[in-house]
Amino acid sequence: MNLETIFCGVKFKNPLVLASGVLGVTGASLRNVVKTGGAGGVTTKSIWRQGHLGHPNPVIIANDHFMLNAVGLPDAGIEKAYIEIGEYMKNKPAPLIANIVESRIEDFAEVAALVDALHPDIIEVNISCPNVEDEFGKPFSCSRVDAAAVTAAVRRRTKIPITIKLSPNVMNIAEIAKAVVDAGADGITAINTVGPGMLIDLETREPILANKVGGVSGPAIKPIAIKAVYDIHKAVPKTPIIGTGGVLTGEDALEMIMAGATLVGVGTAVYYRDIICFKLIAEEMKKWGKAHGIKDLGKIRGTAHDSGYSDKFKGYN
Repeated sequence: MNLETIFCGVKFKNPLVLASGVLGVTGASLRNVVKTGGAGGVTTKSIWRQGHLGHPNPVIIANDHFMLNAVGLPDAGIEKAYIEIGEYMKNKPAPLIANIVESRIEDFAEVAALVDALHPDIIEVNISCPNVEDEFGKPFSCSRVDAAAVTAAVRRRTKIPITIKLSPNVMNIAEIAKAVVDAGADGITAINTVGPGMLIDLETREPILANKVGGVSGPAIKPIAIKAVYDIHKAVPKTPIIGTGGVLTGEDALEMIMAGATLVGVGTAVYYRDIICFKLIAEEMKKWGKAHGIKDLGKIRGTAHDSGYSDKFKGYN
């Protein structure tokens, strides 16, 4: 099966992209995810205009079912991004998505303009982190009006394709998606982590994470991510989606694509299956395609919406 994919006019050798916040700290680590891991593209960690400390340790705990993290979006700021992204963009091995974050609408616009100078292939606008609410209040993704305002502000400052990273922690994610597309978004990234959630240590009888709460990711959130991608594709069928959340296997990635995703974000799989998870997932996708006579991903993209599969079984008990 041919895994080459076009997203917002950018060609990816396969649809598997490193999700933001995982290994995307330096130019060297991003390059290694492509060269060693086999990713079709990479996303940087969230870039702030000024440095941001994040939360104190412990910030991450994981088990077989999920990961809980309250890293808090630490970053050294745009000057460090110039160094690391600049290093990666020299003979880049795969497309780069620059993820940006800020606390005010006008600051989103400013950091977008600064990142634009680095010429990333795509800018991903993170308006949906659930574990910094104590610091900045509710994410912009929780409001259709606020999400659209951020999108419009960023759109005015760059001609690079922009994708807006949305939160599952809303009543109607499709409504938010339609609002940001109407405001100028070229694509959608769905979803960010779920929650926030909490775990308690039975011995100390206190929350395990220093921040007390954190975003939930990993295998447990896959059904939520699939449903979000499905709803968004139904609402804005011509808008490409980066479907992310709980993808560990080739079968998981294929589900995302059948729900309507064009690219598939891979994050916690790096923890569960090591950095080579991208190669493993791609191989599993190809194996499935060969077994089912599918030669191109376009043949299955969005088919969950119109397959009529259930109609074949009407009348059966």
